[in-house]
Amino acid sequence: MLTAAHLACSRGERRLFADISFSLAAGEWLHVQGENGAGKTSLLRLLVGLSPADAGEIRWRGALVGGMKTTPEAADFRRELLYLGHHAAVKDELDALENLRFSAAIDGLPFDQVKALAALQRLGLRGRESLPVRVLSAGQKRRVLLARLLTRTAAVWVLDEAFNALDSGAVQLLGALLNEHLAAGGLAVLTSHQPLPLPGGRVLAL
Repeated sequence: MLTAAHLACSRGERRLFADISFSLAAGEWLHVQGENGAGKTSLLRLLVGLSPADAGEIRWRGALVGGMKTTPEAADFRRELLYLGHHAAVKDELDALENLRFSAAIDGLPFDQVKALAALQRLGLRGRESLPVRVLSAGQKRRVLLARLLTRTAAVWVLDEAFNALDSGAVQLLGALLNEHLAAGGLAVLTSHQPLPLPGGRVLAL
């Protein structure tokens, strides 16, 4: 279970949010909503340990993991976490397959090329696996990033505007991937400015 209690965050002199609390169990997901500048990305960065909170705590399976801690519990949480940020964090000079290999190396995980090729093909990139990412469209770059959902085993998905730059087919595909993840007992926290093709879920409005 992932829980957040009384989180607060400021940027400079401006308070973005305060007293944010929620809990997610296996198979549950949270849709974080709000206008631009409301603090959606800031909240996600708190959850994954990239920024410290002004107040509050984050727990994973009962252990305190919030902030930028380097405790064993926080390290365990990060091994079970996959965070995909708002921008397509792919290297333009590498091809799609090399980007997945690089991501695995950053995570300290072995690289399974067969699994990576299957992931890229499922994301609609068959025949483009060896093209430099710089020649791909914005939507195709986003698909390269989303292929990590199939190559990186993680209990918690934290996705910031993952549906951006996707056509309707890719939106449905990402929705299917999320449904599979939740059905397998995973958790998800995501932001999106559009309706999500997912049943149930909970909304947190900032």
